[in-house]
Amino acid sequence: MKKPYLIVIALLFALAVRTVSADVVETKSGARIVGKVTQIDGSTVVVDTDYAGTIKVKQSDVTSITTDNPANIRLASGTVLQGTLAGTSTGGLVIAGPDGSIQTSVDKVVTTWAPAAKDPEVVALQRAWAYEAAVDVVGKTGNSEQLGTGFSFRATLNGPQDKLQFYTAYDRQVTEGTKSADQFKAGVDYQNSFSGRYSWYLRDEAGFDRVKLIDFANVAAFGLGYDVIKKPKQTLTGRAGFAHRFESYRVDPEAFDSFIALGDSPADAKRLATKESVNSAGLDFGLSHSLELSSARIVNRLSYVPSFADFADYHATHESFLELPLLSTMWKVRLGVANDYTSVPVKGKKRLDTTYYTRLVLNWK
Repeated sequence: MKKPYLIVIALLFALAVRTVSADVVETKSGARIVGKVTQIDGSTVVVDTDYAGTIKVKQSDVTSITTDNPANIRLASGTVLQGTLAGTSTGGLVIAGPDGSIQTSVDKVVTTWAPAAKDPEVVALQRAWAYEAAVDVVGKTGNSEQLGTGFSFRATLNGPQDKLQFYTAYDRQVTEGTKSADQFKAGVDYQNSFSGRYSWYLRDEAGFDRVKLIDFANVAAFGLGYDVIKKPKQTLTGRAGFAHRFESYRVDPEAFDSFIALGDSPADAKRLATKESVNSAGLDFGLSHSLELSSARIVNRLSYVPSFADFADYHATHESFLELPLLSTMWKVRLGVANDYTSVPVKGKKRLDTTYYTRLVLNWK
């Protein structure tokens, strides 16, 4: 008969302990948020709650913070203390630690982190690799036959002032037994932000496009960049520089057969059926934009490379995509469009190739 009462008492005791151990954040509007303060970054106070998940409150709207577990706390002056936080009746904030206590205010706290964790400022100065792999396979049978595959990989080394990227992508489409896309590219891109919004860059990209009869293509470029927008969740960077563009072409089999039929020798037919290579210095222009939303990411990239030998002969690429998270933060779905434009293509080939895709993306570090 005593067991039910013991269970009730134990539950009430556990609830009381849980309540006592909770952190409390109070705002200017009179709101009182009970949970666990996980981070203060100088602009936002993050609280994990059982009833509403993670709540982010503007630090400028917070009047009092009380915590039970010690944390490392950096103040605006640069002083770092370890201790707990407690609000005062006058609107101040007391940091109490093993070496004593100090009184300050909520707006003076610029960073907090767990005692066993690394200092965020030290982490921010460290370079770190991030990786992404994306793949899609599209097939169709019935009145028409179609098979398309796409793959891309990108490795990025991010530092406080520079970024190094290695990337590769392959796209192949077969419609009614005929190849409509067979394109591969791989490249490296390095950017160094040497002064505020200004940066310099080096890049090199190589690949082929068998449908456009491009046997090998390479663009090497260097120049200056400027961040029109430079925010934690949004960037817009423009680039301008010099480039060297090289393209060699395959023999056009249809043209080759036509010249042979006209009585040309195989050597002459091959020469006449192959477009002259592009090998010229030129300019390099680029524009990249990235916007991170609460549950999505939008990316736009544009490149334009004209040649000095003939400004009407240029190569331009464009890609825009929307990325949405799946059940895991590592897995995402990407909906996008990519355009590849060659202003002077092989005779009989179209200038513009457009690819619409839906890809499964895996991100990891």
